[in-house]
Amino acid sequence: MTTHNIQTLANGLKLILIPMPHVKSATVLVMVGAGSRYESKEINGLSHFLEHMAFKGSKKRPTAQMISSTIDAIGGEFNAFTGKDHTGFYIKARASDVPLLIDVLSDMILNPILSADEIEREKGVIIEEIHMYEDTPMRHIGDIYEELLYGNTPLGWDTAGKPEIIRSIKRDHFVDYIDRHYRPNNAVMIVAGGITKDELRITNLVKKQLNPWQKKITSAWENNSPQQVQPAVKVQFKDTQQAHMAIGVRAYSMLDPRRFALQVLATIMGGGMSSRLFIQVRERRGLAYYVHASADQYLDVGAFTTQAGVDVKRIDEAIKVIIAEYLGAADGTFAVKAEELTKAKEYLKGKSILELEDSRSVAAFYGSQELLKRSILTPDELMAKYDSVTVADIHAVAKNIFVREKLNLAIIGPFKDEERFRKLLN
Repeated sequence: MTTHNIQTLANGLKLILIPMPHVKSATVLVMVGAGSRYESKEINGLSHFLEHMAFKGSKKRPTAQMISSTIDAIGGEFNAFTGKDHTGFYIKARASDVPLLIDVLSDMILNPILSADEIEREKGVIIEEIHMYEDTPMRHIGDIYEELLYGNTPLGWDTAGKPEIIRSIKRDHFVDYIDRHYRPNNAVMIVAGGITKDELRITNLVKKQLNPWQKKITSAWENNSPQQVQPAVKVQFKDTQQAHMAIGVRAYSMLDPRRFALQVLATIMGGGMSSRLFIQVRERRGLAYYVHASADQYLDVGAFTTQAGVDVKRIDEAIKVIIAEYLGAADGTFAVKAEELTKAKEYLKGKSILELEDSRSVAAFYGSQELLKRSILTPDELMAKYDSVTVADIHAVAKNIFVREKLNLAIIGPFKDEERFRKLLN
């Protein structure tokens, strides 16, 4: 992959150009440093709501149909995503269509119409989306787990919001939120794909389109520094045939140098079908259909988490097995071997290479780093970080995070007795 080119425009907008010489498509992605953790309780869900509204009409294309027809006419694809600390809007199409993609996205960001009628109509769509998540425990369990970890704070609230709050949102809320957060000095535009030899033309076009976007000091998020001295449990009753759970511990932020060892540890524990937890929980005992581990990080906090869909009658056994694997990795009973470490590194590097063959993934990879960390590790540099992790590093991380007193367990299933599960953790 060709080295990326990053520059800061006069209004503070970061522009990242990433030529991919053998790719014929291109993705234009705009990422803004604002998500649900920037919200107050009264407007929880607004960041995600705004993601929807951006596609409902802009100055040049006043209706949702005009925007979608413009992209459909070139066979492109477009979408958006909202996290707790950022929001992204992207269009992917043939590389030759990049000028049009920049024009559409620029107009959406600078000149959204935010029609009051469209806002009212979209409320129903978003409320049904919330219901869909709640009816999909495999997906919703992550929200319950973060609520357990971060409590009644913006980081602990559901990104999609609550139906009663969504119903109360008005146009003025959007206007105020955009004014406080949607600024060029709080955003990144990334163009990745078959743009070799077009970089100067693209840069000039972006400058022309986004020059009116005015710089302004933006609002900050609330720092989260939870203290935990005993295990915590949160159970959400749902009459299901399978129990879905997330069990884990607090870990490291995305700026902590130990995050690379943490990612390798997550891969060893639950990163594939030959990982420790997959073998112990599913293959040897038949307790779960899916089980995987992840290292999830924000700028100030992070977590190591295992998610699984388990037999409701054998959930206690599944919890005990996972805890045993955690504590065994920490005290050396199940010490990580050199061959495990090598396999995990190669797994991470292989997955990264496969993912970064797509221009959209490349755009998100570079853009999220620049937006959140203000620095970028290239794929080669990231792989070198993984390669530098040692067995001693893994053991140090496991010993540091896998402490029984700091266990957290969230469950969605046909249960109401939290004390039953708290005893298992203790």
